[in-house]
Amino acid sequence: MELNGISIVDTFAEAFPMSGTRLLITADSLAWAQTAAQVMCGNATSVIACDCECAVESLLDPSMTPDGRPGVSVLAFAFSRDALATAMQKRVGQCVLTTPTTGCFDGLSHGDPAKRISIGGGIRYFGDGHQFSKKLGNRRFWRIPVMDGEFLCEDTFGTITGVAGGNLLFCGIDSARTLRATEAAIEAMRQLRDVIMPFPGGIVRSGSKVGSRYKKLKASTNDAYCPTLRGVVESELPEGCGAVYEIVIDGLSFEAVQQAMRVGLHAATAHPGLLQVTAGNYGGKLGKHHFHLRDLLVPAPSS
Repeated sequence: MELNGISIVDTFAEAFPMSGTRLLITADSLAWAQTAAQVMCGNATSVIACDCECAVESLLDPSMTPDGRPGVSVLAFAFSRDALATAMQKRVGQCVLTTPTTGCFDGLSHGDPAKRISIGGGIRYFGDGHQFSKKLGNRRFWRIPVMDGEFLCEDTFGTITGVAGGNLLFCGIDSARTLRATEAAIEAMRQLRDVIMPFPGGIVRSGSKVGSRYKKLKASTNDAYCPTLRGVVESELPEGCGAVYEIVIDGLSFEAVQQAMRVGLHAATAHPGLLQVTAGNYGGKLGKHHFHLRDLLVPAPSS
């Protein structure tokens, strides 16, 4: 298969169901909302070694937030709702509560009431008995006294069973050209809602495989795609390949992840220097969501 003259391997990306939520972080200025979101999303690239996977979904105009201030939308994913609740309480408490002028609101209020997780309700105790709640309609908020006034945080947040682990592997002539093509894919993906790319800048240089010769490690370097190991291991690299970059996509639905992969694939292959695009899977045995690259070759009508 080919797209824009670039070889597309006839394979699929294998992804997994994960519990996800959306947090709306607001502040008196967009800069402070972005600061809170950036710090909150630190060390959240992969549940292989992190408590969750999270990243900024989009920037929000004041007309799009509950309190009429500029904000940032963050998506977060974990293997279970309990794990997600624990991670979000810690991250909101340590990173959003502490940032000047911020508030934090549920971005999935339409979700199943039985699948809500406590966030504001978990960190309210920081108020040391001076916190109090306010209910607006069917939504409860906690007002926690802090040194610049009050931190307003919603009591519970909706969750959804999302999809984590969609991926694309871009194989190119050298790191500079391969990175430019991968950056183009990220730029296109970031125009979409309901998805995040949780690695630094959205891009992974250290793709992994399951397992290791060291028993304590769950994952280790994807040696089949390491150019310096060509000739030492069974390589999957095309002839002339000097660099590989990966994009991992998490989303609120199969369709959202598939569309992100589609627009990323088309954007990247429009750039010179790529030799091949492929994807990572485990033979279809571990993740129930399969994204076949052949299904991505034709742009969606809305793209």
